[in-house]
Amino acid sequence: MSDKPQQVGVVAIGRNEGERLKRCLTAAVAQAGHVVYVDSGSTDGSVDFAQLLGVEVVVLEVDSAKPFTAARARNAGFSRLVEVAPEIAFVQFVDGDCELVEGYIAKAVAAFEGKDKLGVVSGRRRERDPNATIYNRLCDMEWDTPIGPCRSCHGDAMMRRTAFESAGMFDETMIAGEEPELCVRLRAGGWTLERIDAEMTLHDAAMTKFSQWWKRMVRAGHAYAEGADKHGAPPELHNAKQVRSAVVWGLGFPLITWSLLIAAVWQPWLWLGVGLMVLVSVLQGEKIALYRKRLGGGWAHAHLYAYFTLKGKLPIALGILKYHRNKRAGKQSRLIEYKGEGAVRG
Repeated sequence: MSDKPQQVGVVAIGRNEGERLKRCLTAAVAQAGHVVYVDSGSTDGSVDFAQLLGVEVVVLEVDSAKPFTAARARNAGFSRLVEVAPEIAFVQFVDGDCELVEGYIAKAVAAFEGKDKLGVVSGRRRERDPNATIYNRLCDMEWDTPIGPCRSCHGDAMMRRTAFESAGMFDETMIAGEEPELCVRLRAGGWTLERIDAEMTLHDAAMTKFSQWWKRMVRAGHAYAEGADKHGAPPELHNAKQVRSAVVWGLGFPLITWSLLIAAVWQPWLWLGVGLMVLVSVLQGEKIALYRKRLGGGWAHAHLYAYFTLKGKLPIALGILKYHRNKRAGKQSRLIEYKGEGAVRG
């Protein structure tokens, strides 16, 4: 009999992930008795490789009414998983650009023991090569979140089957931010979430250009806006703070600063206002850097994080506007892919 836990299945999703997917599926097969790979229109041989490994493959059909989304892919993978392995009690979701760390599956399963209302367990996601680019480093810092009870998870997480099903699974209409949105519904149903002190996955951001980072921030803004639209009212206030911060710092602050700069040409005393705005932005940056420093790492990384956090407010605000513009027009938002022809996730 296999020593792999048979009550655990892995659902991996991807699109044209190449070598990243090979690492992802090889690691998954080594740790779980059941693995399903969901492909969203790859043209790089991903499906063939998965089949060579003996992985169950689901190929999503092109559907104008149901565009490719990570949520749609994960739901399809889960549905197939419970068909081929009805004994499954836990499902580990993993993105195709991530590799499960050896031994993590067993640690995650152990974390559920004796906790009947624990619905989600996640560990530490790390960047494979955080020093390759500043954008990879930013991702690595983004993944570094506190251990213990938490309110949401990433796309890499192990979920109790009964919790996932009772919450209604992922919202397939969301192009991003579907994980924290699901977590809102899980918590509303009485389930808890926990981040354990264990290395979970190695993520490959593959970001080398400023334009990729910018698109990723636009996507984040879209996710914040849609999440707040669904659950932003009290008492949950889901994403309300993130949306407010992006609007203030990404739109309001630059507009006021530039207005003062222009007006100061004719009214020199307004340079005092410009100076005040600069001072406020510096103080806000130091506040963010101090927060980051307390989580670990040196001041250089903390200030890098603070700089890009403030710089990212504009593209995040543009993503928020994009969501509301599409909503008013009655249009279904399409994927915002920062990896070009890459995965449906990242």
